[in-house]
Amino acid sequence: MGLRAERVASVIKEEVGGVFQRRFSIEEYGFLTVTEVRVSPDLRVAKIFVSIFGDAERKKRSLALLENQKPSIRSAVGKAVRLRFTPEIAFLLDDTMDKAMDLEALFKRIRNQEQSRSEEDPSSGTS
Repeated sequence: MGLRAERVASVIKEEVGGVFQRRFSIEEYGFLTVTEVRVSPDLRVAKIFVSIFGDAERKKRSLALLENQKPSIRSAVGKAVRLRFTPEIAFLLDDTMDKAMDLEALFKRIRNQEQSRSEEDPSSGTS
């Protein structure tokens, strides 16, 4: 991404995050966080990655609500970035945190299995 696209992405990320805080209730939308924005080189498309705290049903419902609010969010972005064309926006679910939690659970399970084995066979320990 070029320098101009990075700056536009940064402004969009800040503006959309502010829209989430000002307009959307946690009860209705869940805990939403803009994790990343990627803008096409021609600045016509902005992919907005959001993290949504909750189960799969909550995430699906929140993304549907965001899709319904897309015109007003795009309008706020247009006022903030002041480009010739306001970028089309697409909301994408960022599941990085879910993957990290899954990996952490896997590591914990491996550690517990190794600890159980070492307790069962004390001769396998280091001297």
